[in-house]
Amino acid sequence: MKKITLLFLVFFLQEINSQKILNDYPLSNIIEETSGLEIVDDMFVTHNDSGGKASLYYLSKEGKIIKTRKIESAINTDWEDLTRDEEYFYISDMGNNYNNRKDLKIYKLPIDQSSKEKTEIISFNYPEQKSFKINRKTIYDAEGLISIDNKLIIFTKNRAKKITELYLIPKKPGNYNAIKIGTLKVNSIITGADYNKDLKLLALTSTINFNNYYLITIQGFSLKNINNYKINMVEIPIGKTQVEAIKIIDSKNFWITSEDESSSDHARLLKMSL
Repeated sequence: MKKITLLFLVFFLQEINSQKILNDYPLSNIIEETSGLEIVDDMFVTHNDSGGKASLYYLSKEGKIIKTRKIESAINTDWEDLTRDEEYFYISDMGNNYNNRKDLKIYKLPIDQSSKEKTEIISFNYPEQKSFKINRKTIYDAEGLISIDNKLIIFTKNRAKKITELYLIPKKPGNYNAIKIGTLKVNSIITGADYNKDLKLLALTSTINFNNYYLITIQGFSLKNINNYKINMVEIPIGKTQVEAIKIIDSKNFWITSEDESSSDHARLLKMSL
C-alpha cells in the first residue's frame, strides 16, 4: 500500500507543474456555496448548494452578479449541478448525503426568460436502492450532471470504492427509474461535471479526501462504450477549498468555481489551463 501511495504522489507531483490558474476572481457572499456552472449570452450562470435560495445567478466575466433569476415553484433541497442544451436549463436537486431522500429531481426551465413555459420536474430514483436508512457511506448520492442529445447523465459519488456510476434519465418531465449505463474508475469522488459535444470531451471535478481537488478529462467520450477510457487526472492548484462546478472552454482550458471556506476569504471563479 505504501508503494502504491508513493507512486500516486509522484504522479501528481509530476502533473502539477503542467497546469496553472490564469484568472482568479472573488465571488459575492450571496453565492458562497456556488455549485454548478453554465454560460449563456456571455454570462456565467451558477446557483448555491443545499439550503440556498431557489435562484440562478447571472455573473459577468469577472464574477460580479448581474441579475438573479428566482425559479418559481422550486425548492433548493440540495442543488448540486447545472447543465443545459439549446433551449433549457436542467438543475439537479439530487444531493443525497444521508441516503434518505425519496424526492430526487431535476428542474427543467427555459433559458429564454421571456418564455411563458413553466418550470417542469423530472423526478427519478435509483432502482437498486432498497434501504433509505441514514448512511453516510451511501452510493446513491450524486453531484455531476451533463446533457447529451435527449438524455441527462448523472455521475454518482462512491466514497468507498472511489468510482462513479453513470445513470441515464430522459429530459421529459415525469417520474423515472434511472438506468445505470456504466462505471468509470476515477479513483476519487466526483463533485461536478461538464460535457462538450463538439470536442467529445468530458470534464469532471473530484476529490479524494476533501482537502485537495482534481480535474479529470476524458477525450472522445461517448455513451456507446463507457467502461473503456483513458482517464487523465491532475490536481487543481488552489489549495484546500471545495470545487463543485466546471465549464469547458476548450480541450486545455476550463472555468471552475470554488466555495467559500475557512481556507479562503470568499468563493472564487477561476480559469484553469492544462
